[in-house]
Order: sequence, then structure tokens, then C-alpha cells
Amino acid sequence: METLLQADHVSYSYHNLSGETPALSDITFSVKKGEFLSLVGPSGCGKSTLLSLLAALLKPESGTVTIQGRIGYMLQKDHLFEWRTIWKNVTLGLEIQKRMTQENLARAQQMMKDYGLWEFRDARPSELSGGMRQRAALIRTLVPDPDLLLLDEPFSALDYQTRLNVCDDVCRIIKKEGKTAILVTHDLSEAISVSDRVLILSHRPASVRRELPLSFADSRLTPMARRQTREFQDYFNIIWKELNADESEI
Repeated sequence: METLLQADHVSYSYHNLSGETPALSDITFSVKKGEFLSLVGPSGCGKSTLLSLLAALLKPESGTVTIQGRIGYMLQKDHLFEWRTIWKNVTLGLEIQKRMTQENLARAQQMMKDYGLWEFRDARPSELSGGMRQRAALIRTLVPDPDLLLLDEPFSALDYQTRLNVCDDVCRIIKKEGKTAILVTHDLSEAISVSDRVLILSHRPASVRRELPLSFADSRLTPMARRQTREFQDYFNIIWKELNADESEI
């Protein structure tokens, strides 16, 4: 399977007048095309910093990040513009990139129809539920047809019940579109329910503590259905022990 992303010995520190704060230390991992990888670790360990490096928003102090193709970045909040309709929000990326071709607009229209937003195309963001807004934000990210999706805690602003439903919804869309994704999350259950593999990071400066491949007897299970399995509980215990062991080493 083709490698879409390769991070080799990546390190990064923040600098200010008070000195240097190491954030990441010698991180190496790869992501295959079509894979869903989750990054978990202690709060403040540098997960979002790593995502910013992968998106080329920051430059590694040492090491390299190699990505084959275009990136789509989905943030914690939907960041839909209230003065634009849902249709104009969804096509914003195409507009900025000057790619408002008939083919791309037809793709945007079809995705809105496929994922239940077409009838709300003329609505404003405030008229949609939180779950529908996140769906619109995902479609906006997917319409330019990125090869890799970077998801920075995209469900964290939602209430718990909505979060579970939207997580199912978003993962279904990503898999149907055949996209590769990297999710940053502090929610271990969320990581296990959606991923093919979980990368467990240590305390700051973060290093890779363990890579955990996930395998379920039924590979067709939805994220919600995964939560009901014995494998889910076993994986949760493994990750929990890794993170608790990390706490004991401080």
C-alpha cells in the first residue's frame, strides 16, 4: 500500500524571551493511503503542534515531513461564516483556490445531496444544528479533493450525544470518499472507535511511546458499534495503561 505521509525524526521547540520549550522529540511514523490514524497523549504533550508540522504551518527544527498530495485541515470549531449561505461556505475552498469549475461545483452539489445538506443550501449557519454544521465543515474540507485529512479534535465543541452521532457520520463520509485521515483527540474511546491505528505519544517533549494497530472481528462495524465489542475494551485498557505508566514516570 502506498505511503502517503512519512515523518522522520521530527523535533520541534518553541522559543521566546524566557528560553526554549521542547515540544516534540525525534518522532517517526508513516501513514498509508486510505488509513485512519489517531494521535493520543497527555494534555499539552504536543499533539496539535505535530498536526501543525504535518500541515506545514510550522517547520521542523530537525527531521523531515514528506506528504504525497494535497492536505485538508478540519479544526475544532466549524468556522462557518454567518454572512455566507451553507452552499457558499461549502464552496469557499474552491473560490479561494480559483477552482470553481463545473466539475468541482457538481462534486460539491452531489456531496451535499449525498450527506443530507442540499435542502439547507440557502440557509445560514445559525439555522443548522451543531452536527449539521460539522457535516458542512467536513464537506467544505472534502470538496477540493484533498489526499490527506488532518482533523484537530473536530468533535470537541459538541455535546456528548451529538458528538457520538457526528463521529459516526463523519467517519462514514471519510470512508465512503476513500480518504486518508489523521485525527488528534484526547478522547481514547473516540480514537479506538474510528481508527485503523493509534499513535500514543509521551509527555512533552512528545515522542512516540507506542503504535497500536487495531483489528476487529467485523471490519464493517460503525464507530458506535465498535464501542460495544470486547476488542474495544481491550484496546482501551492497553492505551489507558500506557498513559498511566507515562504519568508514573514524571
